[in-house]
Amino acid sequence: RVFRIMDDDNSRTLDFKEFVKGLNDYAMMIDKEEAQEIFRIFDKDGSGTIDFDEFLVTLRPPMSNARKEIIMQAFRKLDKTGDGVITIEDLRGVYNAKHHPKYQNGDWTEDQVFRAFLDNFDSPYDKDGKVTTEEFMNYYAGVSASIDTDVYFIVMMKNAWKL
Repeated sequence: RVFRIMDDDNSRTLDFKEFVKGLNDYAMMIDKEEAQEIFRIFDKDGSGTIDFDEFLVTLRPPMSNARKEIIMQAFRKLDKTGDGVITIEDLRGVYNAKHHPKYQNGDWTEDQVFRAFLDNFDSPYDKDGKVTTEEFMNYYAGVSASIDTDVYFIVMMKNAWKL
């Protein structure tokens, strides 16, 4: 809601002017240099604008160690080679692409199904088909922000990944 209020031109991004005006609207009176520094922290991709995902990522609360540990358990389960990166090769023994509807109807090959799966976790700014621990953790930090208790988050992860 705050993002939409700050987005004066409805471009779904905030430029520096909208950002400063938004800060002032919420009684955050800071000088231009400090505002530029904060803007750079939000603008993860350096595009000169802040999109909604960048806004959320910057403001979401940190995760507990319990949540981080269960995320790493899921990551290690997927990272069959143990090299700290999940690739299509890692997925071959863990994820069955043959049940995917697009594979079953012939639209996609097994590798295309794997790549689409990896793209869920891959950085939105660098889709390279390789998922690092940081990218995996970042994906689940987004999920985590909407789940109130550690217990529920851990149960959800254990069920989703059969841990």
